[in-house]
Amino acid sequence: MQVFDGFSLRCRDVGEANLRVRTGGAGPPVLLLHGHPRTHTTWHRVAPLLADDYTVVCPDLRGYGESSKPGDYSKRAMARDFVNLMKQLGHERFAVAGHDRGAAAAIRLALDHPERVTRLAVLDGLPIGAHLSRCDARFARDWYHWFFLAQQELAAAMINQDPGLWYGRRYHDTPLAMGVENWADFQRAIHDPETVLAMCGDYRAGLEVDRQHDDEDRAAGRKISCPVLALWSAEDDLGELYDDLPGIWAEWADDVRVRALGCGHHMAEEAPVELVRELRTLF
Repeated sequence: MQVFDGFSLRCRDVGEANLRVRTGGAGPPVLLLHGHPRTHTTWHRVAPLLADDYTVVCPDLRGYGESSKPGDYSKRAMARDFVNLMKQLGHERFAVAGHDRGAAAAIRLALDHPERVTRLAVLDGLPIGAHLSRCDARFARDWYHWFFLAQQELAAAMINQDPGLWYGRRYHDTPLAMGVENWADFQRAIHDPETVLAMCGDYRAGLEVDRQHDDEDRAAGRKISCPVLALWSAEDDLGELYDDLPGIWAEWADDVRVRALGCGHHMAEEAPVELVRELRTLF
């Protein structure tokens, strides 16, 4: 079967950015947001399963893949992109699932636009402010890439000397594991110097304006108002880094379910059937 069989692909001007977007299916709308260093094609095993019952929308985040690189990579700006995108597609309210950096964007979308988001799934993620407020020597050692990539111009210059060395060493990805078309799209992205620079800009925003926005929400007592499903990968290190994920999430949402999937970090590629089962329960 062709990847994303029955889906359409086009670029859409959403105001501040131009997003490459894949859409398909019919039914209640669901927005799927990928993480670093992937593109929307990471959902190729999940989106067709959801499309039986949902209208599925998969964009490249601004700065990633073939979406434009406007310079502002704050999660607040990304959230505005998604609100505008979904309105263009005729969806005033929708469910959202975000993985990794896409999870941070999805969380900000739910906090800034509670009237839009009906359900939120966070895959291997926490609010950026929750991470940084707990940052210790272990976090700095194990998640050092947050601080390296945030040195945007320097990090991009170093990575662009040999993208395969950096991404191959860190992520151990293969065409078989990812799917051939998904792997090829990923390779095009990491070998585009402007995309690498923009992806580093995402991490710079994380340590600066994104942290500020999260801290402001915590100080004001704002929480995510919709039901939340927080999934973490049992074979990755989020659950090892924090021994009380439900307790952390209780600070950010009142209606939240936290559980693990028995897979590695890229759960949409490694455990698509199990992930879809969880998403259907939430949606």
